[in-house]
Amino acid sequence: WFHKLGSPPHFYRIAGKWIPWLAALFAILTVAGLYGGLVKAPPDYQQGESYRIIFVHVPAAWMSLFVYMVMAFSGVVVLVWRMKMAELVLASCAPIGASFTFLALVTGSLWGKPMWGTYWVWDARLTSMLILLFLYFGLIALGNAISNRDSAAKACAVLAIVGVVNIPIIKYSVEWWNTLHQGATFTLTEKPAMPAEMWLPLLLTAL
Repeated sequence: WFHKLGSPPHFYRIAGKWIPWLAALFAILTVAGLYGGLVKAPPDYQQGESYRIIFVHVPAAWMSLFVYMVMAFSGVVVLVWRMKMAELVLASCAPIGASFTFLALVTGSLWGKPMWGTYWVWDARLTSMLILLFLYFGLIALGNAISNRDSAAKACAVLAIVGVVNIPIIKYSVEWWNTLHQGATFTLTEKPAMPAEMWLPLLLTAL
């Protein structure tokens, strides 16, 4: 059963059954998270109402990194085990990741205008996120430029694996360099730097 998941027709049958349930779960979590974040959560003591953009911005940024990690892992599977399902995952993730990265950059710019006085600064976090968007665009373009399917999959796999070096740069840029972007709100070892009325809706929108 596990190895059959590597077969696209078998995987499509399973995915087709899961999609309605996942769509319903998505709708519930999104509505609950946005209602909690945009309506129920109190204003921030420093940023006021403008902080509410984090309920879209932060989950989008998290997903942009997560999707690229999925692509890099799929790239390893493509090169080592040559699984067709991994090729499909790699190709399918690129436009999804590009969309989340673009959303993170746009919402971050909208937040930056009232906070920093400008929509864009060549900050380490912002610049590395822009590079991530270019990596996604490059993967999409590379996959479409090569007519041979196997060659395109291998080329995209190599680019995805090489580009993964940008992920820790994005993650730790606010710690390695003096940046305008604020530090991490959530860590695995420390208590969240915001009350439950704020971080719970953020968790729901991320899920």
